[in-house]
Amino acid sequence: MAWSLTLFLLFAIPGFGQVRRPPVPQGAPDETPAPADESQQRMARDMAKKANLERHAALKNDADRLLKLAGELKEYVDKSNENVLSLDVLKRAEEIEKLARSVKEKMKGPN
Repeated sequence: MAWSLTLFLLFAIPGFGQVRRPPVPQGAPDETPAPADESQQRMARDMAKKANLERHAALKNDADRLLKLAGELKEYVDKSNENVLSLDVLKRAEEIEKLARSVKEKMKGPN
């Protein structure tokens, strides 16, 4: 009886925790789907390039707008005196600040 219990323990317990996995197909290593990967990579590069061009165009437009707003702000300040500060001057300054922050964020890019 002790022998049968020992044999049972030797053969039953080691197999208890084993999990059967489906066999992995053995294929040739050069049978990888390279053309699909290359086309996906090319498409991703093209999309990134297009996004970068659009970001650059937006930065250029924003920089032009900043230049225009800064000129307008200077005109308003030149027209005012030390005792009177126009509400338009404050609005222009706030608009410049918002636009400058937007340009800064666009320059950082999508990180």
